[in-house]
Amino acid sequence: MNPISRQKDPPSHAARLQGLPAVVSTETRLLVLGSFPGVASLRAGQYYAHPRNHFWPILGAVWGCDLVALPYARRLQVLLDHGLGLWDIYASCKRVGSLDQAIQDARPNDLVSLRLLAPDLRGVAHNGSESARARRQVEAQGWEVHRLPSTSPANASWSFARKLQAWRSVLDGFGVA
Repeated sequence: MNPISRQKDPPSHAARLQGLPAVVSTETRLLVLGSFPGVASLRAGQYYAHPRNHFWPILGAVWGCDLVALPYARRLQVLLDHGLGLWDIYASCKRVGSLDQAIQDARPNDLVSLRLLAPDLRGVAHNGSESARARRQVEAQGWEVHRLPSTSPANASWSFARKLQAWRSVLDGFGVA
């Protein structure tokens, strides 16, 4: 069994959800790999759309700009201009709510396709523990792998400052800070 495929029986009322497309360019050096978009992100069609998620504020603090105030398309451009990309480990799943623990019947994204989309990709930073379950598959692609603390509001045990320090360290290491 593929360790990143969840095969539990989903609740009968859970619909199959489709994730968001990869945000990468030929100059992407580091990819942030999440698990699967939450309800707010799926509704908005935007990565990290929940207003309490620390993803955009952390990157804004690292880069010295207010990403939250920018339109989403501009945020993505700033991200790509810094050599950072976004995607999720799961392409689709069944889930009620937004918690990773509720993900069932997940189907992984095609990580191999990143070789064509982002030929300069050198590393992957897992945003949280659910994504990090795919560590072996990512390492098999030859990329350097890091596990970062989840930016989710559900990860309340890490302060913003502590998350920022961990994220800045990894981003610095790939020259995307």
